Amino acid sequence: MASIEKRGGNSFRLVVEAGYDNNGKRKKRSKTIRVDPDLLKKTRKLNDFLNAELYKFKTEIESGEYIAPEKLTVSAFAEEWEKKYAKKELGEQTLDTYRSYLKNHILPAFGHMRLDQVKPIHVVNFLDGLKRADGDDKGLSISTNEYIYRVLRNVFQRAEDWKILKENPVASVKRPKDRSKKKVVVYDEKEIAVLFAAAQGEPIYWRVFITLALAAGLRRGELLGLEWKHIDFDKSTIHIEQVISRGEKGRPVLKEPKSETSKRLISLPSSVLLELKRYQLYWRKEKMKMGELWIETEHEYVFCNENGKHFYPTTPTTWWKRFTTRAGVRYIRLHDLRHTSATLLINQGVHAKIISERLGHADIRITMDTYGHALRSADQEAADKLNDLFSPKKDSI
Repeated sequence: MASIEKRGGNSFRLVVEAGYDNNGKRKKRSKTIRVDPDLLKKTRKLNDFLNAELYKFKTEIESGEYIAPEKLTVSAFAEEWEKKYAKKELGEQTLDTYRSYLKNHILPAFGHMRLDQVKPIHVVNFLDGLKRADGDDKGLSISTNEYIYRVLRNVFQRAEDWKILKENPVASVKRPKDRSKKKVVVYDEKEIAVLFAAAQGEPIYWRVFITLALAAGLRRGELLGLEWKHIDFDKSTIHIEQVISRGEKGRPVLKEPKSETSKRLISLPSSVLLELKRYQLYWRKEKMKMGELWIETEHEYVFCNENGKHFYPTTPTTWWKRFTTRAGVRYIRLHDLRHTSATLLINQGVHAKIISERLGHADIRITMDTYGHALRSADQEAADKLNDLFSPKKDSI
């Protein structure tokens, strides 16, 4: 049995029976809703709205999707959040990270509290006092604080979206922000020449790996997910349509790129195509040599182990660190080769919109913000080249 009770003003209480308890008494679930004051004047529309809300509430109860707000702790809601939202909407690696921050920082502070008791001041105090999970007195970095804030806000936003809370208490608290601009670290052209000279003594697949990272500005996961079918030798293009990243508990996951703009077609220099052709010939010979030991049958990964299986996501990073040390090359992160690629294009006068598309940025503003210094330097250099055109000539004075 279900009913609707007027509570006063523009609020109504929906009541739905939810079976019997251990003593044989009927259990009831109730939910208070508020309606637009203008709707109170329209009896038929009001009744239709209330009946629709009652039906929806009853369906949630019967399907087990309803979360009772009374005495609901943050810890209990976090379990519902993971089951009904996070596992469906977040990538495995992201979910793993969210779980870690919840376990180590958020739940120890808020887990025991009722969801509706958490106020903005609690969030402010929490962020202000964040410490490392291992007990070190040293505070966490701004970037870590920012990520914890993001997780906390996400959890409470679901509570607001699902009408368990009237408003998200985290939303009114400013996100921790690192005011210091991180400078992009890149190689210059001389260092790139030294890099490739040192790489001549490395296996061909690593030479091609760093070549594509620099020539196409590819991310590590994009390189690992690359298959030979994605390279069009006739059109000199490479198609990015899948990536390999770390999933739950570090398990490698093959999936689509994180956004539609990350799926892209990139043109390659002819010299890179020649290197790729040489490498493909080597790759085919290795596959034939392995025979039955080649166990990968569904994919033809460009960068793979001896059995055809793709590299583990952290393998390139491990090799890169050891290679730069061994070769005496100035160390920058492997991901910084992507930044180097963008900077080289900027120095060649390539428009920021083209660079943004090659990198797969969702918005050109990301490109402008990331490489603002290099773009301003290139702009100044362009202005300097125009200087002669506008400088007054001696015979005209």
